[in-house]
Amino acid sequence: MQAVMTAVGLALPGAGAPAELLLPAPPEAPPVDPAALIGKKGLRYQDRATQLALCAADDALRHAGLLTGPAEAPPRGTVDGAPRRNVLTVPAESVAVVASSNLGNLDTVQEVVQVVARTGSSRLTSPIVTPRLSSNVVASETAIRFTCRGPNLMLCNGPASGLDAVFWAMTLLAAGRAEHVLVVGVEPATTAAGELLGEDRVIDAAVALVLERPERALARGATVLARLGRYLRSGDPRSCVAALSGRSPAAGAGPVAPERVTVAAWTGPEGHHAADGLLPGVLRYAPAEGRGTASGALGVLQCATAAGHFGAGGQGPFLAVAGSAADDATAGLLLHRPDGR
Repeated sequence: MQAVMTAVGLALPGAGAPAELLLPAPPEAPPVDPAALIGKKGLRYQDRATQLALCAADDALRHAGLLTGPAEAPPRGTVDGAPRRNVLTVPAESVAVVASSNLGNLDTVQEVVQVVARTGSSRLTSPIVTPRLSSNVVASETAIRFTCRGPNLMLCNGPASGLDAVFWAMTLLAAGRAEHVLVVGVEPATTAAGELLGEDRVIDAAVALVLERPERALARGATVLARLGRYLRSGDPRSCVAALSGRSPAAGAGPVAPERVTVAAWTGPEGHHAADGLLPGVLRYAPAEGRGTASGALGVLQCATAAGHFGAGGQGPFLAVAGSAADDATAGLLLHRPDGR
């Protein structure tokens, strides 16, 4: 399963490019203003998560050379064949969207539940709010805005969700279901999210990647930021790291055991002790530290950090690990330098 990353898009306080993810988060960075980034049109009735996701997606698609035109929503009432302000440079059917968020529409769900609890009925629920009750609102609204007509998936399965989204994007490419996949990870700092997590601060950001098959990226002259390697799900970070580095029996599952690798840099799961004792002496990045709990956006943020690492001349492979032993699962992904080394 071969895939390359050709663009990163960020809607992240204090970071406008992947290289800035290698640095500590700046204190008191102002929150992202979606209207300032992509214009006000089309944002009025969108929840915070969707607004952030649209900003990151717009940034990634433009950096990948897949989108032209000013960063504005298409005019109301346009139909197929009519001029659009945002125009894909490739067939719409060739672009898939895979999104990851665990807290994305929690505020909307809470609002509707409170209305029903207070009135004993859903009749007073606003029809404007109702579409946002679906967890897939981030993925669907992103596809609608940018006319991406390929497969559309939404993942909401805990801290491993972001890396799982990257894996499903790779699967779509390998299966020939898409030629380009826009992967978005987003978590909003809403009141509902804060109440659920207690004292934890939520990151209030979105990160997007564009993934393609290597031959397609080469054919259109795209810049490769990283090559995606082996992916694995396991029960805890320790076994995941051991398997992906070829150091455990689990790594030998299948007819051919994977080659033992020496990880040059990595980024681990969230939590104060989730990565204790793992890969001592190996350069470690913590892109969410100081920014808040990244949850479903973490894995996508980690991949963007790998792009920043390679762009700064860093060596590979780069290991991304999300999900602790206390979670449903741990996911891991190896990423390699653009030149394959």
